[in-house]
Amino acid sequence: MPPDRPTSPLLPALLAGFQARFGAAPTTLAQAPGRVNLIGEHTDYNDGFVLPCAIDFHTLVAARPRSDGQVRVLALDLDGAGDSFRSDATIVHSRTAPWANYVRGVVRGLQQAGLAPSGADIAITGNVPQGAGLSSSAALEVALLHAWQHLQGLNALDATRIAQLAQRAENDFVGCRCGIMDQLISARGQAGHALLIDCRSLQARPVPLPAGVAVMIVHSRVQRGLVDSAYNERRAQCEAAARHFGVPALRDVSLDRLQADGAGLEALAWQRARHIVTENARTEAAAQALAAGDLVAMGRLMAESHASMRDDFAITVLAIDQLVTILQQAIGPVGGARMTGGGFGGCVVALLPQDRVDAAREAVARQYRAPGGEAAVVWVCQAQAGAAAGPAG
Repeated sequence: MPPDRPTSPLLPALLAGFQARFGAAPTTLAQAPGRVNLIGEHTDYNDGFVLPCAIDFHTLVAARPRSDGQVRVLALDLDGAGDSFRSDATIVHSRTAPWANYVRGVVRGLQQAGLAPSGADIAITGNVPQGAGLSSSAALEVALLHAWQHLQGLNALDATRIAQLAQRAENDFVGCRCGIMDQLISARGQAGHALLIDCRSLQARPVPLPAGVAVMIVHSRVQRGLVDSAYNERRAQCEAAARHFGVPALRDVSLDRLQADGAGLEALAWQRARHIVTENARTEAAAQALAAGDLVAMGRLMAESHASMRDDFAITVLAIDQLVTILQQAIGPVGGARMTGGGFGGCVVALLPQDRVDAAREAVARQYRAPGGEAAVVWVCQAQAGAAAGPAG
Protein backbone atom coordinates (compact mmCIF):
# COMPACT_ATOMS: atom_id res chain seq x y z
CA MET A 1 0.00 0.00 0.00
CA PRO A 2 1.64 3.25 -1.07
CA PRO A 3 1.34 6.38 1.08
CA ASP A 4 -1.94 7.35 -0.61
CA ARG A 5 -5.01 5.90 1.00
CA PRO A 6 -6.14 2.41 -0.04
CA THR A 7 -9.40 2.03 -1.91
CA SER A 8 -10.61 -1.18 -0.30
CA PRO A 9 -14.39 -1.29 0.21
CA LEU A 10 -13.58 -2.47 3.74
CA LEU A 11 -11.89 0.81 4.61
CA PRO A 12 -14.88 3.00 5.60
CA ALA A 13 -16.13 0.46 8.14
CA LEU A 14 -12.59 -0.02 9.47
CA LEU A 15 -12.09 3.71 9.99
CA ALA A 16 -15.54 4.17 11.51
CA GLY A 17 -15.08 1.20 13.83
CA PHE A 18 -11.69 2.45 14.97
CA GLN A 19 -13.06 5.93 15.71
CA ALA A 20 -16.07 4.55 17.57
CA ARG A 21 -14.05 2.17 19.76
CA PHE A 22 -10.98 4.28 20.47
CA GLY A 23 -12.27 7.85 20.20
CA ALA A 24 -9.65 8.99 17.70
CA ALA A 25 -8.63 8.35 14.11
CA PRO A 26 -5.85 5.88 13.23
CA THR A 27 -2.50 7.17 12.07
CA THR A 28 -1.42 4.04 10.15
CA LEU A 29 -3.08 1.66 7.72
CA ALA A 30 -1.59 -1.68 6.73
CA GLN A 31 -2.81 -4.45 4.48
CA ALA A 32 -1.59 -7.92 3.56
CA PRO A 33 -2.99 -10.40 1.04
CA GLY A 34 -3.95 -14.03 1.26
CA ARG A 35 -2.38 -16.49 -1.14
CA VAL A 36 -2.91 -19.54 -3.27
CA ASN A 37 -0.21 -22.04 -4.18
CA LEU A 38 -0.21 -22.82 -7.90
CA ILE A 39 2.09 -25.84 -7.57
CA GLY A 40 4.59 -27.24 -5.08
CA GLU A 41 2.66 -29.07 -2.35
CA HIS A 42 4.28 -30.32 0.87
CA THR A 43 7.65 -29.33 -0.58
CA ASP A 44 8.22 -26.38 1.74
CA TYR A 45 9.18 -28.39 4.82
CA ASN A 46 11.43 -30.52 2.60
CA ASP A 47 13.50 -27.40 1.76
CA GLY A 48 12.02 -27.47 -1.73
CA PHE A 49 10.32 -25.12 -4.16
CA VAL A 50 6.84 -23.59 -4.18
CA LEU A 51 5.07 -21.34 -6.68
CA PRO A 52 2.38 -19.28 -4.93
CA CYS A 53 0.84 -15.93 -5.76
CA ALA A 54 -0.73 -13.33 -3.53
CA ILE A 55 -4.44 -12.87 -4.24
CA ASP A 56 -6.85 -9.96 -4.11
CA PHE A 57 -8.29 -10.82 -0.71
CA HIS A 58 -6.72 -8.86 2.12
CA THR A 59 -6.51 -8.27 5.84
CA LEU A 60 -6.55 -4.59 6.79
CA VAL A 61 -5.21 -3.14 10.02
CA ALA A 62 -5.70 0.39 11.34
CA ALA A 63 -3.39 1.50 14.13
CA ARG A 64 -2.54 4.41 16.38
CA PRO A 65 0.43 4.45 18.77
CA ARG A 66 0.02 4.65 22.53
CA SER A 67 2.63 5.92 24.96
CA ASP A 68 1.46 3.84 27.94
CA GLY A 69 2.48 0.38 26.69
CA GLN A 70 -1.11 -0.79 26.40
CA VAL A 71 -2.26 -2.71 23.30
CA ARG A 72 -6.00 -2.59 22.67
CA VAL A 73 -7.40 -4.67 19.81
CA LEU A 74 -10.74 -4.55 18.00
CA ALA A 75 -11.78 -7.42 15.69
CA LEU A 76 -14.51 -5.93 13.50
CA ASP A 77 -15.31 -9.23 11.80
CA LEU A 78 -15.90 -11.00 15.12
CA ASP A 79 -18.82 -8.82 16.20
CA GLY A 80 -16.51 -6.21 17.63
CA ALA A 81 -14.65 -8.58 19.93
CA GLY A 82 -11.75 -7.03 21.81
CA ASP A 83 -8.55 -7.83 23.62
CA SER A 84 -5.99 -5.87 25.63
CA PHE A 85 -2.53 -6.59 26.98
CA ARG A 86 0.75 -4.77 27.58
CA SER A 87 3.54 -4.57 25.02
CA ASP A 88 6.16 -3.98 27.73
CA ALA A 89 5.38 -7.06 29.84
CA THR A 90 5.55 -10.83 29.42
CA ILE A 91 2.80 -11.82 27.00
CA VAL A 92 0.75 -14.92 27.76
CA HIS A 93 -1.88 -16.75 25.75
CA SER A 94 -5.47 -15.59 25.78
CA ARG A 95 -7.65 -18.49 26.89
CA THR A 96 -10.92 -16.71 26.10
CA ALA A 97 -10.09 -15.26 22.67
CA PRO A 98 -7.96 -17.64 20.56
CA TRP A 99 -7.99 -15.17 17.64
CA ALA A 100 -6.15 -12.66 19.82
CA ASN A 101 -3.15 -14.97 20.11
CA TYR A 102 -2.14 -14.02 16.57
CA VAL A 103 -1.81 -10.40 17.73
CA ARG A 104 -0.14 -11.38 20.97
CA GLY A 105 2.24 -13.68 19.13
CA VAL A 106 3.32 -10.91 16.78
CA VAL A 107 4.03 -8.52 19.65
CA ARG A 108 5.86 -11.27 21.53
CA GLY A 109 7.99 -11.86 18.43
CA LEU A 110 8.88 -8.17 18.25
CA GLN A 111 9.89 -8.32 21.90
CA GLN A 112 12.08 -11.37 21.33
CA ALA A 113 13.72 -9.66 18.35
CA GLY A 114 14.71 -6.78 20.62
CA LEU A 115 12.52 -4.28 18.78
CA ALA A 116 10.62 -2.97 21.85
CA PRO A 117 7.11 -2.74 20.38
CA SER A 118 5.12 0.28 21.45
CA GLY A 119 1.61 0.25 22.78
CA ALA A 120 -1.08 0.73 20.16
CA ASP A 121 -4.76 0.80 19.42
CA ILE A 122 -5.45 -1.73 16.66
CA ALA A 123 -8.54 -2.47 14.57
CA ILE A 124 -8.67 -5.45 12.19
CA THR A 125 -10.91 -6.41 9.30
CA GLY A 126 -10.52 -8.48 6.16
CA ASN A 127 -12.07 -10.52 3.39
CA VAL A 128 -9.66 -13.47 3.14
CA PRO A 129 -12.04 -16.47 3.32
CA GLN A 130 -11.72 -18.22 6.66
CA GLY A 131 -10.94 -21.92 6.79
CA ALA A 132 -10.38 -22.20 3.05
CA GLY A 133 -6.63 -22.65 3.16
CA LEU A 134 -5.97 -19.20 1.68
CA SER A 135 -3.76 -18.05 4.55
CA SER A 136 -5.96 -15.63 6.45
CA SER A 137 -3.74 -16.12 9.50
CA ALA A 138 -0.54 -15.27 7.61
CA ALA A 139 -2.21 -12.17 6.15
CA LEU A 140 -3.15 -11.04 9.66
CA GLU A 141 0.34 -11.60 11.06
CA VAL A 142 2.04 -9.83 8.16
CA ALA A 143 -0.38 -6.89 8.23
CA LEU A 144 0.16 -6.45 11.97
CA LEU A 145 3.94 -6.45 11.55
CA HIS A 146 3.71 -3.87 8.79
CA ALA A 147 1.54 -1.72 11.03
CA TRP A 148 4.11 -1.78 13.85
CA GLN A 149 6.92 -1.23 11.37
CA HIS A 150 5.22 1.97 10.19
CA LEU A 151 4.20 3.09 13.68
CA GLN A 152 7.75 2.87 14.99
CA GLY A 153 9.90 3.33 11.88
CA LEU A 154 11.40 -0.14 12.24
CA ASN A 155 13.64 0.04 9.19
CA ALA A 156 15.37 -3.20 10.17
CA LEU A 157 12.23 -5.11 9.16
CA ASP A 158 12.44 -5.91 5.47
CA ALA A 159 9.81 -8.12 3.83
CA THR A 160 11.70 -11.36 4.44
CA ARG A 161 12.32 -10.54 8.12
CA ILE A 162 8.63 -9.69 8.51
CA ALA A 163 7.75 -13.10 7.03
CA GLN A 164 10.14 -14.84 9.43
CA LEU A 165 8.69 -13.04 12.46
CA ALA A 166 5.17 -13.86 11.29
CA GLN A 167 6.05 -17.53 10.91
CA ARG A 168 7.65 -17.53 14.35
CA ALA A 169 4.49 -16.07 15.88
CA GLU A 170 2.43 -18.87 14.36
CA ASN A 171 4.91 -21.64 15.16
CA ASP A 172 5.98 -20.65 18.66
CA PHE A 173 3.01 -18.75 20.09
CA VAL A 174 -0.12 -19.86 18.24
CA GLY A 175 1.24 -23.40 18.02
CA CYS A 176 0.78 -24.19 14.32
CA ARG A 177 3.78 -25.83 12.63
CA CYS A 178 3.62 -24.12 9.25
CA GLY A 179 6.35 -23.54 6.70
CA ILE A 180 7.28 -20.03 5.65
CA MET A 181 5.56 -19.99 2.26
CA ASP A 182 2.34 -18.34 3.40
CA GLN A 183 4.00 -15.48 5.22
CA LEU A 184 6.66 -14.95 2.56
CA ILE A 185 4.24 -14.62 -0.36
CA SER A 186 1.97 -12.33 1.68
CA ALA A 187 4.95 -10.10 2.45
CA ARG A 188 6.72 -10.23 -0.92
CA GLY A 189 4.05 -10.89 -3.55
CA GLN A 190 4.15 -8.97 -6.82
CA ALA A 191 1.19 -7.86 -8.90
CA GLY A 192 0.71 -10.00 -11.99
CA HIS A 193 3.31 -12.51 -10.83
CA ALA A 194 3.74 -15.73 -8.95
CA LEU A 195 6.92 -16.21 -6.92
CA LEU A 196 9.18 -19.23 -7.29
CA ILE A 197 10.37 -19.54 -3.70
CA ASP A 198 13.35 -21.60 -2.62
CA CYS A 199 12.30 -22.65 0.87
CA ARG A 200 15.91 -23.32 1.89
CA SER A 201 17.53 -20.02 0.92
CA LEU A 202 14.29 -17.97 0.97
CA GLN A 203 15.28 -16.52 -2.38
CA ALA A 204 12.27 -15.73 -4.55
CA ARG A 205 12.08 -15.15 -8.28
CA PRO A 206 9.04 -13.37 -9.75
CA VAL A 207 7.35 -15.32 -12.54
CA PRO A 208 4.93 -13.33 -14.71
CA LEU A 209 1.47 -14.76 -15.23
CA PRO A 210 0.55 -14.65 -18.92
CA ALA A 211 -1.80 -11.87 -19.99
CA GLY A 212 -5.43 -12.92 -20.09
CA VAL A 213 -5.00 -15.71 -17.54
CA ALA A 214 -7.29 -16.02 -14.52
CA VAL A 215 -6.56 -17.70 -11.22
CA MET A 216 -9.69 -19.57 -10.12
CA ILE A 217 -10.02 -20.96 -6.61
CA VAL A 218 -12.83 -23.41 -5.95
CA HIS A 219 -13.72 -24.37 -2.38
CA SER A 220 -14.96 -27.95 -2.36
CA ARG A 221 -16.95 -27.38 0.86
CA VAL A 222 -15.29 -30.54 2.15
CA GLN A 223 -13.94 -29.65 5.56
CA ARG A 224 -10.33 -30.67 5.87
CA GLY A 225 -10.17 -33.59 8.28
CA LEU A 226 -7.11 -35.40 9.63
CA VAL A 227 -4.90 -32.55 8.47
CA ASP A 228 -2.74 -32.28 11.58
CA SER A 229 -2.20 -36.00 12.13
CA ALA A 230 -1.75 -36.75 8.42
CA TYR A 231 0.58 -33.78 7.98
CA ASN A 232 2.76 -34.95 10.86
CA GLU A 233 2.76 -38.51 9.54
CA ARG A 234 3.85 -37.46 6.06
CA ARG A 235 6.44 -35.10 7.42
CA ALA A 236 7.88 -37.95 9.50
CA GLN A 237 7.91 -40.22 6.44
CA CYS A 238 9.76 -37.57 4.43
CA GLU A 239 12.28 -37.06 7.22
CA ALA A 240 12.83 -40.82 7.44
CA ALA A 241 13.47 -40.93 3.70
CA ALA A 242 15.96 -38.06 3.95
CA ARG A 243 17.82 -39.92 6.72
CA HIS A 244 17.91 -43.03 4.54
CA PHE A 245 19.73 -41.05 1.86
CA GLY A 246 21.95 -39.25 4.37
CA VAL A 247 20.83 -35.77 3.33
CA PRO A 248 19.31 -32.86 5.26
CA ALA A 249 16.08 -32.94 3.26
CA LEU A 250 14.50 -34.58 0.22
CA ARG A 251 15.35 -31.43 -1.71
CA ASP A 252 18.80 -33.02 -2.04
CA VAL A 253 17.61 -36.28 -3.65
CA SER A 254 17.29 -36.66 -7.42
CA LEU A 255 14.80 -38.99 -9.06
CA ASP A 256 17.70 -41.09 -10.38
CA ARG A 257 19.08 -41.54 -6.87
CA LEU A 258 15.64 -42.28 -5.46
CA GLN A 259 15.21 -45.06 -8.00
CA ALA A 260 18.77 -46.37 -7.64
CA ASP A 261 19.20 -46.24 -3.86
CA GLY A 262 15.67 -46.36 -2.49
CA ALA A 263 15.35 -50.12 -2.22
CA GLY A 264 15.80 -50.11 1.54
CA LEU A 265 12.99 -47.64 2.14
CA GLU A 266 9.64 -48.77 3.48
CA ALA A 267 7.16 -48.72 0.58
CA LEU A 268 5.04 -45.82 1.80
CA ALA A 269 8.10 -43.71 2.61
CA TRP A 270 9.38 -44.35 -0.93
CA GLN A 271 6.09 -43.17 -2.41
CA ARG A 272 6.06 -40.07 -0.24
CA ALA A 273 9.63 -39.33 -1.28
CA ARG A 274 8.76 -39.79 -4.96
CA HIS A 275 6.04 -37.15 -4.64
CA ILE A 276 8.43 -34.63 -3.10
CA VAL A 277 11.24 -35.29 -5.57
CA THR A 278 8.99 -35.11 -8.62
CA GLU A 279 6.98 -32.18 -7.24
CA ASN A 280 10.13 -30.12 -6.85
CA ALA A 281 11.01 -30.82 -10.48
CA ARG A 282 7.46 -29.98 -11.58
CA THR A 283 7.50 -26.71 -9.68
CA GLU A 284 10.69 -25.51 -11.33
CA ALA A 285 9.34 -26.61 -14.72
CA ALA A 286 6.05 -24.82 -14.02
CA ALA A 287 7.90 -21.56 -13.40
CA GLN A 288 9.56 -21.94 -16.79
CA ALA A 289 6.26 -22.76 -18.48
CA LEU A 290 4.49 -19.75 -16.99
CA ALA A 291 7.35 -17.42 -17.89
CA ALA A 292 7.11 -18.69 -21.47
CA GLY A 293 3.32 -18.28 -21.52
CA ASP A 294 2.91 -22.01 -22.12
CA LEU A 295 -0.42 -22.83 -20.48
CA VAL A 296 -0.54 -26.24 -22.16
CA ALA A 297 2.64 -27.31 -20.38
CA MET A 298 1.44 -25.69 -17.17
CA GLY A 299 -1.82 -27.62 -17.32
CA ARG A 300 0.03 -30.88 -17.85
CA LEU A 301 2.27 -30.19 -14.84
CA MET A 302 -0.74 -29.34 -12.67
CA ALA A 303 -2.41 -32.60 -13.69
CA GLU A 304 0.75 -34.55 -12.84
CA SER A 305 0.96 -32.76 -9.50
CA HIS A 306 -2.59 -33.70 -8.61
CA ALA A 307 -2.06 -37.32 -9.63
CA SER A 308 1.06 -37.45 -7.47
CA MET A 309 -0.80 -36.01 -4.48
CA ARG A 310 -3.53 -38.58 -5.03
CA ASP A 311 -1.44 -41.67 -5.73
CA ASP A 312 1.93 -41.16 -4.01
CA PHE A 313 1.19 -38.73 -1.19
CA ALA A 314 -2.42 -39.88 -0.62
CA ILE A 315 -3.80 -36.52 0.50
CA THR A 316 -6.78 -36.04 -1.81
CA VAL A 317 -10.35 -37.22 -1.28
CA LEU A 318 -12.94 -38.38 -3.81
CA ALA A 319 -14.83 -35.08 -3.91
CA ILE A 320 -11.62 -33.15 -4.61
CA ASP A 321 -10.66 -35.59 -7.37
CA GLN A 322 -14.10 -35.18 -8.95
CA LEU A 323 -13.86 -31.40 -8.78
CA VAL A 324 -10.44 -31.42 -10.43
CA THR A 325 -11.77 -33.63 -13.24
CA ILE A 326 -14.75 -31.31 -13.82
CA LEU A 327 -12.45 -28.31 -14.06
CA GLN A 328 -9.92 -30.06 -16.30
CA GLN A 329 -12.67 -31.04 -18.73
CA ALA A 330 -14.21 -27.56 -18.72
CA ILE A 331 -10.89 -25.78 -19.20
CA GLY A 332 -9.51 -28.02 -21.92
CA PRO A 333 -5.83 -28.38 -22.81
CA VAL A 334 -4.91 -24.71 -22.31
CA GLY A 335 -4.63 -24.44 -18.54
CA GLY A 336 -5.21 -26.85 -15.70
CA ALA A 337 -6.40 -27.59 -12.18
CA ARG A 338 -5.10 -29.32 -9.07
CA MET A 339 -5.78 -29.54 -5.37
CA THR A 340 -4.00 -26.86 -3.38
CA GLY A 341 -3.19 -26.85 0.32
CA GLY A 342 -2.57 -29.48 2.95
CA GLY A 343 -5.09 -31.98 1.62
CA PHE A 344 -8.16 -34.03 2.62
CA GLY A 345 -10.56 -31.34 1.39
CA GLY A 346 -10.29 -27.61 1.02
CA CYS A 347 -9.67 -25.93 -2.33
CA VAL A 348 -8.77 -26.60 -5.93
CA VAL A 349 -6.79 -24.02 -7.89
CA ALA A 350 -7.14 -23.60 -11.64
CA LEU A 351 -5.23 -21.51 -14.17
CA LEU A 352 -7.25 -20.80 -17.27
CA PRO A 353 -7.83 -18.23 -20.01
CA GLN A 354 -10.26 -15.49 -19.04
CA ASP A 355 -12.59 -16.59 -21.83
CA ARG A 356 -12.98 -20.03 -20.19
CA VAL A 357 -13.95 -18.70 -16.75
CA ASP A 358 -17.70 -18.71 -17.35
CA ALA A 359 -17.66 -22.24 -18.79
CA ALA A 360 -15.62 -23.53 -15.86
CA ARG A 361 -17.85 -21.81 -13.33
CA GLU A 362 -20.99 -23.20 -14.99
CA ALA A 363 -19.55 -26.72 -15.13
CA VAL A 364 -18.79 -26.65 -11.42
CA ALA A 365 -22.26 -25.32 -10.59
CA ARG A 366 -23.94 -27.96 -12.77
CA GLN A 367 -21.86 -31.04 -11.99
CA TYR A 368 -20.46 -30.72 -8.47
CA ARG A 369 -21.94 -31.15 -5.04
CA ALA A 370 -20.04 -31.85 -1.83
CA PRO A 371 -20.89 -35.05 0.06
CA GLY A 372 -23.22 -33.00 2.24
CA GLY A 373 -25.01 -31.55 -0.80
CA GLU A 374 -23.36 -28.13 -0.72
CA ALA A 375 -22.42 -26.30 -3.91
CA ALA A 376 -18.80 -25.27 -4.36
CA VAL A 377 -17.74 -21.67 -3.81
CA VAL A 378 -15.83 -20.10 -6.71
CA TRP A 379 -13.50 -17.12 -6.51
CA VAL A 380 -11.72 -15.63 -9.52
CA CYS A 381 -8.57 -13.81 -8.48
CA GLN A 382 -5.69 -11.84 -9.89
CA ALA A 383 -2.12 -11.99 -8.59
CA GLN A 384 -1.58 -9.00 -6.31
CA ALA A 385 1.26 -7.11 -4.67
CA GLY A 386 2.38 -8.05 -1.20
CA ALA A 387 1.82 -6.26 2.06
CA ALA A 388 2.60 -2.63 2.82
CA ALA A 389 1.68 0.17 5.20
CA GLY A 390 1.26 3.91 5.03
CA PRO A 391 -0.26 6.88 6.81
CA ALA A 392 -4.00 6.80 7.41
CA GLY A 393 -4.46 10.48 6.68
